[in-house]
Amino acid sequence: MVFGFKGVFNKSQSSDDYVELDLSQAKARKEKIKIRQFTLTKYDDINEILAALREGYTIAFIDIRKLKSKDIIELKRALTKIKKTVDAMEGSIAGFGDQAIIASPDFAEIYRGPTGQSAPANPKEDSLM
Repeated sequence: MVFGFKGVFNKSQSSDDYVELDLSQAKARKEKIKIRQFTLTKYDDINEILAALREGYTIAFIDIRKLKSKDIIELKRALTKIKKTVDAMEGSIAGFGDQAIIASPDFAEIYRGPTGQSAPANPKEDSLM
């Protein structure tokens, strides 16, 4: 669709000059970023997480407490698989305390503090020492 604006932007333009606007770009659907929570209870739960990450618009918050209490070897295997997938997508992965992992695609960066380290879990404890 084309709209004409005669002399709107510059009075010196002749009456035959038009500005063409491409409305198809405005109608293009923009995907929203999703932050989804997942819980790892067994190794097979990573399939849903990996599928969501591969879509490209999901930041995954993964609760690892249940699998950690059941089988630490399965947890390490699952986290290795998730890390390899995130690395292949050029994304980021980081621990969130001892209870969760955050995985994000390449468009989002996980802030690790001024020194590149994760922020302390309880800042008051560090200030007391």
